[in-house]
Amino acid sequence: MGHKTFILQLASIIAVTTAGILSSHAEELVILQTNDTHSQIDPLEEKDLGGILRRKVVIDSVRQRDKNVLLVDDGDAVQGTLFFNLYKGEVENKLMDDLGYEIRILGNHEFDNGMDELEKMLKDSKSTFISTNYRFTQPGLAQQFKPYTIKTYGDKRVGIIAINLDPKGMIADDNCVGVTYLDPYDAANSMAWYLKNVEGVDYVIAMTHIGYNPENTTLSDVQLAHKSKDIDLILGGHSHTTIDPSNPKSPVSQIVNACGDTVTITQAGKSGLNISRVAINLDNGNINYSLIPIDKRLDDRIDKRLAQEIEPYRAGVDSLMNVKLATSAITLYNYEAPLLNFVADFIRDNGNNLLKQAGIKDHPTVDLAIINKGGLRRSLPKGKISDGMVITCLPFNNRTRVVDIKGRDLIAVLDTMAARGGDGVSSEADITFNPQTKSVISVKINGLELNPETTYRVATIDYLANGGDYLTGFRNSTKVAESKSVLYQDLINYLKKNYKNKKINPSDKVRMRPIDIKK
Repeated sequence: MGHKTFILQLASIIAVTTAGILSSHAEELVILQTNDTHSQIDPLEEKDLGGILRRKVVIDSVRQRDKNVLLVDDGDAVQGTLFFNLYKGEVENKLMDDLGYEIRILGNHEFDNGMDELEKMLKDSKSTFISTNYRFTQPGLAQQFKPYTIKTYGDKRVGIIAINLDPKGMIADDNCVGVTYLDPYDAANSMAWYLKNVEGVDYVIAMTHIGYNPENTTLSDVQLAHKSKDIDLILGGHSHTTIDPSNPKSPVSQIVNACGDTVTITQAGKSGLNISRVAINLDNGNINYSLIPIDKRLDDRIDKRLAQEIEPYRAGVDSLMNVKLATSAITLYNYEAPLLNFVADFIRDNGNNLLKQAGIKDHPTVDLAIINKGGLRRSLPKGKISDGMVITCLPFNNRTRVVDIKGRDLIAVLDTMAARGGDGVSSEADITFNPQTKSVISVKINGLELNPETTYRVATIDYLANGGDYLTGFRNSTKVAESKSVLYQDLINYLKKNYKNKKINPSDKVRMRPIDIKK
């Protein structure tokens, strides 16, 4: 063999070998994840962030650039704006189909209108719905949900499971009839093991709606990561946590599992203000995780066809949002004292009216009223307040309920409220709690210390009276009266009657407050 021939053959071998190396490059999967978008079809006004038209620009851009793109949603896609109150999920599901969501899981708010409405809302969706630890007796939903799904990318197979929260204490009992809740850790670990060792998948992803919450030792994404062995990635939701690897103050996204391996946890906050981008090298499991902000830089590329699809639904929304109902002297932020005080006092007044209408002479007024922070979903602006703003603030189908409850059970309710930093109480109450022990120290009602053996008449909402939001002490109460109309309609009527010629300007006193433990 001549020298030139040998060189040519060697060059040919190198070329073929190099081509083989290049052709066997790692298979990459890019996941785009949303969670807790809460019917935020349009951008969030106060921040000018989010909006489903902007979101589509990002999704289309990533799909044009990357080969394998998987679009998923981790629940609570509904409830939060008038689009859901008026159209019961039709708008959200139609637009998510247009965006091409492949896999979706349930949040707790998908249950807000009950099981029949949930089935109706999801039945025509093009997405695959999965839940690993819910079982449904309702045939239509049982057929709709799978315990897992497997996606194939090149020669790699990815198994995907879904872990949901315990309905008890979070979802109204009547709204989740026929749902069996399975232990989330057993379900996750056994299904992940099955996928890895029986189905032979290369990678396991857990989509969850349980919350990031490292302090929650009962159930959280952090605990799931710690206790897992075969889960490689957790795409989370429920707690509205913004996990941003580029922000040094962000919650931790890397957790060590039971085998000493690293599990990445993602979550994009709420209201569609961001979208998570997770690029996975399916050969070695390496992850590149980032958040993409959904902002006005995308406005010049919105899909006009999709914009036109939204327009027919706007008339109903605009009619409720634009007509003046009342005027507020200040901005009423949800989670802050003025709005909590105002709503708690309104519920007290509403409860007193119910007792009067029922002709109750014995104990004719309530002793105090209670509302949870989670019941107030949006702030109310300074200036004009409309019917739609009230509905958006109190969007649920709750009703005012008056109950009788023993003081010892009321203390248990207040302890739970203290454990999460306090909720709203009416002006009759003055409560302090210890933020370290997460229990109340002093409870005064109309200036008198609460007596564990006394029966108190309390106005609240039916969801809480049934033990919702983990206020289990209310389960020992007795119903005295209940409104026939929903809370937001009662508040609209209350504002029309009492605030036609005066501005809303509630007290800013924190009626349930922590003590200063430094003193």
